[in-house]
Amino acid sequence: MSTPKTFSFSPFLRFSFYFLSFSLLFLLAACSTDMNDAAVTAVETYVQALGDKNADQMIATSCAAWEESAQLELDAFVGVETRVENMACQATGTEGVYTLVTCTGEIVATYGAEDRNFPLDTTPFKVKEEDGEMRVCGR
Repeated sequence: MSTPKTFSFSPFLRFSFYFLSFSLLFLLAACSTDMNDAAVTAVETYVQALGDKNADQMIATSCAAWEESAQLELDAFVGVETRVENMACQATGTEGVYTLVTCTGEIVATYGAEDRNFPLDTTPFKVKEEDGEMRVCGR
């Protein structure tokens, strides 16, 4: 009875395989981090535009399906002074095609002499890539 032959990779092929595997994993992790950073930047820009009442910037950072809702969010602050305080955002996961971004901080609206706080941490923002840019698509 003969002993089955075992196949063995040369040390060079083994090294090449491991090197390429780790390089691919590193590249995938880097791409994921870049997408998360872009999603966070989109949300921060959107929220700051809301605080500044900059409709053009809000629309520019919104996906097409969210533009009307973005305008409604902005309309809620017509006639009051607003500012963004202590905003810090981070990507916290995914939901289908969306990157979820959660923020702390708040939008402070001044009604006459009274400040009213609107916390940013009530619902995560949904962000996805549209037209080559990360855009806010809902909450």
